[in-house]
Amino acid sequence: MDVSESQSITTGIASRYATALFDLAMDDGGLEKLESDAADLSAALNDSEDLDRLITSPIYSRSESEAAIGAVAKAMGLSDLTANTLRLMAQKRRLFVVPAMLRALREKIAAHKGEVTADVVSAKALTKAQSEKLSETLKAAVGRDVILNATVDERLIGGLVVKVGSKMIDTSIRAKLDALKNTMKEVG
Repeated sequence: MDVSESQSITTGIASRYATALFDLAMDDGGLEKLESDAADLSAALNDSEDLDRLITSPIYSRSESEAAIGAVAKAMGLSDLTANTLRLMAQKRRLFVVPAMLRALREKIAAHKGEVTADVVSAKALTKAQSEKLSETLKAAVGRDVILNATVDERLIGGLVVKVGSKMIDTSIRAKLDALKNTMKEVG
């Protein structure tokens, strides 16, 4: 099995859980709470190595995983819908797809709200004014409200890498230096 095959399987599983969660939240009128749950859970996964270990480690039994993720959901104040889904995923040994499920869920919610998410990587943290200006510029280009998912990578030296959907714009100094390096190799 090659890597792309396992990635495709993970994406498929995550998409099914995200669709089910989204549809159930729509039926119950709990989309706003689901969006909050997804943001809180994403932040917790980014901040906690223990939580990351819980969802990725195969050493925990199904019942241990279910009890632990249930306790985490309760401590975080997640909705019953989200908590029950996480417990079900633990029973089925599918917790490893939670990050992909959260991404798919955020995409579904954004599409429902007429928004699009742009992944922005910069050499240093963007100021509020820079973020607002970039968001306005992207909105003009794509015709929808844009939510920025900003991260910092100092290796870029300067500039930005912006990804909206399948389009990517790389204005980083690192990319320009790499292009120049390749050009110099071709000449010599």
